Amino acid sequence: MSILRFDDLKAVPWKNGLGMTREIAVEPAGASMDDFLWRASIADVDTASPFSRFPGVDRTIVLLQGDGFTMTLDAGHEHALTTPCVPFAFPGEAAVEVTLAGGATRDFNLMVRRGKASGTINVVYGPNRLEADDVALLHVARGTAVVDGVACAPGDTLTAPCKIELADEAAALLVRIKRNDT
Repeated sequence: MSILRFDDLKAVPWKNGLGMTREIAVEPAGASMDDFLWRASIADVDTASPFSRFPGVDRTIVLLQGDGFTMTLDAGHEHALTTPCVPFAFPGEAAVEVTLAGGATRDFNLMVRRGKASGTINVVYGPNRLEADDVALLHVARGTAVVDGVACAPGDTLTAPCKIELADEAAALLVRIKRNDT
């Protein structure tokens, strides 16, 4: 188990260059935006703009901070991502435009190569103690989490397996990845 601190994550441009993201983890290590099996990141959205497209990738997004935004997928279906800690899944090849509901937002993203793996995000709330030995990542969305006596702040991510204690106001995202046998 290791702790990845938000402040240590390097901000890099989105694939389309219209926003910034901080990569938490990618498999295989060092994979590019075009050849990862799965990727987890935190993105800042501070203006209305299109999302990067990722053909053949299943995406799940979770609002972490801010008022959120409305996503328009393929110029038709709309989804309001305005409630924190509620995962929303969509296909990476979709054309996605966003309109901010207020100011800047921050969100958690999971991208998984379709057909090669699958991924889920489950939200757990404090107060809670759990042993997460079947997850790839545990991301502290809000509040305080303690792992082996070490305090973790919102934005910090733990690599599993881990034992964690969530304080009363805390919420964490449990990311599970399953590789497909091919």
